[in-house]
Order: sequence, then C-alpha cells, then structure tokens
Amino acid sequence: MAVQGAGVEAVLRRLLSRERGRPVLKPNKPLRLKDEVANRRPEKGEATCITEMSILMACWKQNDFNNTLCSNEVSAFYRCIEKAQAEREKAKHQAFSQGGRLLPKQANKLLKRYPNLREEI
Repeated sequence: MAVQGAGVEAVLRRLLSRERGRPVLKPNKPLRLKDEVANRRPEKGEATCITEMSILMACWKQNDFNNTLCSNEVSAFYRCIEKAQAEREKAKHQAFSQGGRLLPKQANKLLKRYPNLREEI
C-alpha cells in the first residue's frame, strides 16, 4: 500500500515539474483549502423501537384503540424511547469528548478563526 502511494506521488511530482518546459498538469484553481465547509446535515441513524411500536399498534387494532387494555405495550414503547434517547445523548457526548467529527458550524468557526494562507508557497 505504501509503495503505491509513493508511486502516485512520484507520478504527480513528474507531471507538475517544469523540467521539460510547461508542467503537464496545470490547476485551474489555487491549490489551497477553503476557509469554510459545506453545511450538510449529519446522516440520520436507523429507526429505533420499531418492534415495540408494531406490538403496540397490533394491540390497539385488536382492542379497538383502547389505551387502557394496551397499557403494558404503551409503557414498554415509552421505556424503549427513553432508552434510545439516552443512548443517543451518550453517543453524542462521547463523540465530542473523544475528538470525533466536528459539525459543519463548528468547523467553519474554527476555519474562520485560523484561516489558510492566501498565497501559494
């Protein structure tokens, strides 16, 4: 894997060099990073508590949508929701505490505070 990466770097160096007059590759934009990232929403996770919800709906259908007869299923569904929300919050805090991915808003704030050089080196 490292040999292939070094080979690619050598080919790029050769294509960008001015040994034989003009370089073969000429970038149409400056070779530097922008001071902002796209504002994309993080991907949504998978749905939780589907089993409990389907059991609850089946109970409602059997009992003509009477909540009193399906109280066990309703409480099981709400317990599942609370558990899923707690896990989501825990995962969110762990991602930030362990140096996980930044949100686009946070990345833009840092990039504006520490902008890139304007000229190529």
